[in-house]
Amino acid sequence: MRRMHGFSLMEVLAALALLTIVLLGVYSGISTATRIVRSGDRVIQRMDEIRSAQSFLRNEIAQALIVPFAETDDGDPIVFSGDAKKIQFVAPMPGYLSRSGPELQTLSLVDDGQGTQRLEVTLSLLPPDGSEPKPIGQPEVLVRGIRRGAFAYRGMDDQNKPGDWGESWADGRRTPSLVRVALELGGNVAFPTLVAPIRIDPSASRNGYSMSRVNRGAVVR
Repeated sequence: MRRMHGFSLMEVLAALALLTIVLLGVYSGISTATRIVRSGDRVIQRMDEIRSAQSFLRNEIAQALIVPFAETDDGDPIVFSGDAKKIQFVAPMPGYLSRSGPELQTLSLVDDGQGTQRLEVTLSLLPPDGSEPKPIGQPEVLVRGIRRGAFAYRGMDDQNKPGDWGESWADGRRTPSLVRVALELGGNVAFPTLVAPIRIDPSASRNGYSMSRVNRGAVVR
């Protein structure tokens, strides 16, 4: 009878080495595909975050009302306040969120302690007795991971012509015509510069009035 021969030790080791190389290749491919999918998911989530923030900002800024939420030391009403890092105005919330009526909205660029900033919104109820607005819950973050950001404002001059862009809004008795939100984000996703027009005629708020004589739940002209 012919003698049966098995695999030699060198043949077994060579086969195991080839199998190891194949498995490493498969694992590397799966790992790379997983990273690509996760990276794509993060980019999609980031883009959704930006789209939602832009939609919210455009809609709420456009609906700013001539409703006072504070007074100057001279007793003049303040219906709009803004600088490079913070905006305050009164506007109705969308949908079911507007059941409590117009609310004071505060948009802020806040340092997050990690070398970047976040854009957040704080909502406050306007008491009918003219007392201090009361915040509703915690601030809601709209955008994270902002490297640089600033708000800017443009209004009409005394000749009813468009003025220059400024980093602050001095006349709180009226609203600007346009509000610009410029953010530079980290990563490969851009935040398109947003320029939101305020629908209400800014000249409607040029005349002063007292907060004690205004119904906060209505637009005052």
